[in-house]
Amino acid sequence: MKRELLAKIEGGLWGLLVGDAVGVPYEFHSSRELPPREQIDMFPPPGFSRSYAHVPCGTWSDDGAQALCLTESLVERREWDPYDFARKLLAWASRGYLAADGKVFDIGIQTGEALRRLSAGATPYESGLAGERNNGNGGLMRSLPLALLLEGSDARLVAVAHEQCAITHAHPRSQVCCALYCLWARRELEGVEIAWDQAAADLDTLYGNSPVHRRELREVVLPAAAEKPCGTGYVVDSLYSARAACEEHSYRNVVIAAVALGNDTDTTACLAGGIAGIRFGRTGIPAEWREGLRGRHILDEVLVRLRKLPTFA
Repeated sequence: MKRELLAKIEGGLWGLLVGDAVGVPYEFHSSRELPPREQIDMFPPPGFSRSYAHVPCGTWSDDGAQALCLTESLVERREWDPYDFARKLLAWASRGYLAADGKVFDIGIQTGEALRRLSAGATPYESGLAGERNNGNGGLMRSLPLALLLEGSDARLVAVAHEQCAITHAHPRSQVCCALYCLWARRELEGVEIAWDQAAADLDTLYGNSPVHRRELREVVLPAAAEKPCGTGYVVDSLYSARAACEEHSYRNVVIAAVALGNDTDTTACLAGGIAGIRFGRTGIPAEWREGLRGRHILDEVLVRLRKLPTFA
């Protein structure tokens, strides 16, 4: 049982990093500007004007680096420690900690402002932007490690998902999306057949004493299921874009479907790839994508420490 759980967790981490790396070259392009699906790959076809042309293909972005910061914090502290996580985010932004090349090539506007507040002395409970226009996907994109590694009840997972998100994105809508994604991933880990539906129902129940979050869930987040996903950086669309991509039946097709939506391709593929990694495992990820992932030694070192946790000993 422990071995099976560990395999799913490792699959999730591999899946989010590979998905992120596949999506990087296509970011900022609309869906109609992208190559046909059969040509979408970690290495784009010749002639495609890829984003971040100076960044070698196969490199994870801020999504993957921040998710690794969260993973490292959970592994080292063996519990959620917002101050430790905030320090790791600052180390990433300032010196490329856990970036594949030790170089940061992108920081979201809202995340950058929150990190500047942290650098100026704000606590992790004060740093996040809380306006309705501050609902980018920066808190969501890095949240999967909570579902993979945080022990305790669903209520605990939701509470920490809120706190983790709020370090940079403090509006309740972003917090709800993080909580729903984390519960969805936990249900995937548990092998629940209708993981998304169960997670949404469970979250609604958990919000019984939180009218602000329940209102965001019922009136904004869940109704978005009726809208066409567009792969944008808006946190609700980002979540539903990942969900739509996860309707595919292989890791490769999930990630390609995520990228094919265009726009914030690395984050959509990161979110969808994490879920697909749980479902299909590391070996379900195309071998050429695993081999093409740059910075694999960083992930390997993280996984060595993870395997030594008492949970898996």
